[in-house]
Amino acid sequence: MEEPAGRLVLKKKKDHERRSRARKMDKMLKSARPPAEEALQWGESFDQLLAHKYGVAVFRAFLQTEFSEENLDFWLCCEDFKQIKSQSKLVSHANKIFAEHISIQACKEVNLDSFTREQTRENLENVTVSCFDLAQSRICGLMERDSYPRFLRSDLYMELTNQMRPSSMSDLS
Repeated sequence: MEEPAGRLVLKKKKDHERRSRARKMDKMLKSARPPAEEALQWGESFDQLLAHKYGVAVFRAFLQTEFSEENLDFWLCCEDFKQIKSQSKLVSHANKIFAEHISIQACKEVNLDSFTREQTRENLENVTVSCFDLAQSRICGLMERDSYPRFLRSDLYMELTNQMRPSSMSDLS
């Protein structure tokens, strides 16, 4: 059974966007690597990691290895959303974010409780820059409690901070 043409175009567009983001991230990861001391500061707080462009890129690379980058994607979409000034663009982006990340069976669905999901859906009836605040806060908390500690123990982070364990260093040769 063939896919409808519209769905195929949408799938190709999403694949292109995913490849484009991956290329940008690869370029950043190969560019100006921060000093180990700077990367060590990311271990002091999750907020410090999220405030650093390179830190976000490295954290995304880590999340991709766990197949869970949708949480960071959602968080970043919410941050971009808060910068929109035009009400019509705000409404359009709000609906897009909801469709991609919050609605049941969304392509990049994040793990939200039913109360938060419903509250966010209700917020779309009168869109403001804060309509995703609750959902964003819940996903941020989830990443901070779950993914962030694993990231800090990962070989990726250990290498950036020059804390690689001797047995791991020989594995890289």
